[in-house]
Amino acid sequence: MELDCNYEIARVAEFVCSGGFTRVALQFPDELLKDSMKVVKALRRELNSSVKLYVMADTTYGSCCVDEVGAAHIGAECVIHYGQTCLSSTSTIPALFIFDKASISPSNCARSLLDHGLKSGKPVLVLSGLEFAHAIPEIKKAVASAASSISGSTSMLELLYADLCCSVVSPSETCTSVNQIGVGGQVVHQCPADESGQTYSTGGLSWRLPQGQKMEDYLLFWIGLDNPAFANVVLTFNNCEIVRYDATEGRLVTDVSQQKKILRRRYYLVEKAKDANMIGILVGTLGAAGYLHMIHQMRELITQAGKKSYTFVMGRPNPAKLANFPECDVFINISCAQTALLDSKEFLAPIITPFEAILAFDRRSQWTGAYVMEFRDLIASTPVEREQSGEARFSFIKGGYVEDLDLQEDDEVEKNEILSLVNVTEKALQVRDEDTRSVMRSTAKSGAEYFASRSYHGLDINSTDSLPGEFLAGRSGKASGYKDEKA
Repeated sequence: MELDCNYEIARVAEFVCSGGFTRVALQFPDELLKDSMKVVKALRRELNSSVKLYVMADTTYGSCCVDEVGAAHIGAECVIHYGQTCLSSTSTIPALFIFDKASISPSNCARSLLDHGLKSGKPVLVLSGLEFAHAIPEIKKAVASAASSISGSTSMLELLYADLCCSVVSPSETCTSVNQIGVGGQVVHQCPADESGQTYSTGGLSWRLPQGQKMEDYLLFWIGLDNPAFANVVLTFNNCEIVRYDATEGRLVTDVSQQKKILRRRYYLVEKAKDANMIGILVGTLGAAGYLHMIHQMRELITQAGKKSYTFVMGRPNPAKLANFPECDVFINISCAQTALLDSKEFLAPIITPFEAILAFDRRSQWTGAYVMEFRDLIASTPVEREQSGEARFSFIKGGYVEDLDLQEDDEVEKNEILSLVNVTEKALQVRDEDTRSVMRSTAKSGAEYFASRSYHGLDINSTDSLPGEFLAGRSGKASGYKDEKA
């Protein structure tokens, strides 16, 4: 019964039957793979024998996104996504999201919410991680019960709960409805339904503020873990007072200064990216809707800034992978909001988001403190015409005025450049370690030029030795006792 409840077997079966799907992909993160076969057996009892189920694991990109590439390999008609998710819209296939159901004490959470909310004197916006979405109705009841027991207080606490947009995503549909719910009680004021204001959304949650109110007026009460979803909230609403209820330890965390330090780190990366000449575009998703448009938009932005760009599709990036491309001064990671922020301290080059790339390469963009995590919110913005490259720019990193490389002045220069790159590439394939080379990272204008300066160029295909090298034969038998081992 616990398995059927946690994985919502009946709801999944209804979704598959109502859609008429016959090939269904079940996507599990690594931590839930242990239950995958039990889930398959439970679904077999509810579905017809004509429905084929496929378990997907070890996703190419972040496990929070729907693995549309893996689903396409098996010809799946829909995906059932289990576990932590970013609720990113899909491009080609419908998906049903089954969230984690973490344990929490609703009464303890309600007391922390009321106590801190009354002390702050601000209206409270309640946000939660998706793993605690199942407990929100119980928390609302516990808040109403605790509020009715408070007497002698003339203060009114205004509560606003963010609600899930939807748990079913279709490529041709967008969920825009917002279910705003208030809680009645002695110290709780429910916002009237006819008050319409600005609508916000983040991480699959949506809410609408009453008319005349701003986000800065609210205290954000986050219920959940200190994870990427919480970091996105801190960055996006960095002007708001934020507290976090730790459901694991059952206590309220009021100091989130450590998370807000991320904003200063991101500003430093933006300033460092302004001095870059060669930019690598990392494709961090092949399923989130709009990713291809964002790649083209980033290419156009980089071109108008007078810089070079290279596109890389390599799955989950790590320092070893990106170290193979030292000619890139900075990388732009195009992925969902929960995997966009990579700690690039261990990488050779900084890794920034599309929003940070716009700040770095568009001179008309100014840092205002506002932060955008979802790259889909940037698709509407188009790059402006590039300013004259003759104007020097002050670099905070170098401590002086610098001039960006102007690589594409006119069509004739571009044609000559392409011919020169071909020649450099041909020479790079033949150059040896003993040759002297003067092309350095700071002056190279293309990856081909930098390739010519490397001391290592891969296998020696012109070797005159035709004999194979030494090799070791593998063992035979089982790992617990190979055939060549003594008893």
